[in-house]
Amino acid sequence: MSVNLQKNCMKVSLVLVFLLFFQFTRAQYDFSEADRKIEQAKKELEGNAVVLVQKDGKIIYQKILGELNAKAQVPVTASSNWLTAALVMTFVDEGKLSLDDKISKYLPVYAKYSKGYITIRHCLAHLTGIDSDPVRSQKSFLDRKKYATLDEEVADFASSREIASNPGLEFRYSQVGPDIAARILEIITRRGFEQLMQERITRPLMMRNTSFSSFSAVNPTAGAISSAGDYINFLSMILNKGTFNGKRILSEKAIAEMETAQTTPAMIKYAPKALTGFNYGMGAWIQETDENGKATILSAPGLFGTWPLIDKCRGYAFIVLTKGTLSEEKKELVMSIKDAIDAVIPSACR
Repeated sequence: MSVNLQKNCMKVSLVLVFLLFFQFTRAQYDFSEADRKIEQAKKELEGNAVVLVQKDGKIIYQKILGELNAKAQVPVTASSNWLTAALVMTFVDEGKLSLDDKISKYLPVYAKYSKGYITIRHCLAHLTGIDSDPVRSQKSFLDRKKYATLDEEVADFASSREIASNPGLEFRYSQVGPDIAARILEIITRRGFEQLMQERITRPLMMRNTSFSSFSAVNPTAGAISSAGDYINFLSMILNKGTFNGKRILSEKAIAEMETAQTTPAMIKYAPKALTGFNYGMGAWIQETDENGKATILSAPGLFGTWPLIDKCRGYAFIVLTKGTLSEEKKELVMSIKDAIDAVIPSACR
């Protein structure tokens, strides 16, 4: 047998093994109800969607509608928050930052404008107390004032925005906090946010279709372009307490900090309507908790309809990626699909 023939036989064999494995994995679970719900919601999903479920490091469910696929790049808007919080926590792990550092330590201009008591923790949890415009549509994130640099934007937050409340008391979902935290990373490293994100998050997680590149100021809060396949890798890392493919990206302590609620319902002065009733950790919403108050379901929905989520009780990562918009109706649909998945994946929680 020739060398080329041997190589071709090996390639075919590997493909067949993969197909058999995928069919076996699918056979363990009956996702027909999830399929039915997604097919029925084609109009609501505007004919384009990718739904992935990953468990134990393997994709156990995939549903594709329209032109999208697992590698298709779309703006994920506010889902960017989770990525940015994770990047900040890599520096906390290394001792280069503390969550309770005052931002004026790195940005003295904030002390000048009576904003010196805001901490990095406040920034990641949208608790800066700085007045901000409500995020009522995707335009609030994408069509914001065009700054040339993140430095320019964050300096403007200090000088031109009023203080609505003392830090740590009131939650307002906005661009302000995460962008301040991201700028501090640029200051301590003398490197750009996009470069840091590539080195510490997207490259180690094999997120080849994910970028924060921009022709104006980088947008750490809502500027990521990603794919369902990429983002599910990030979710897998979070679900696995900071590891991915055997490599540690974040410490277990960092993951626990991100998943600890920083808010109470009374503190939330503004959140998108579809997220009403959830508390907030750092970078992600806490949808459900156990009897001890520990987060069991976390998510970071984006205004274009992308909904990444982890279910710790059932041990899976889940993402619905669309080109539509986030709404109450979209939330109900996503949760309906999740209910169908939950019906066939048992919970390990009481």
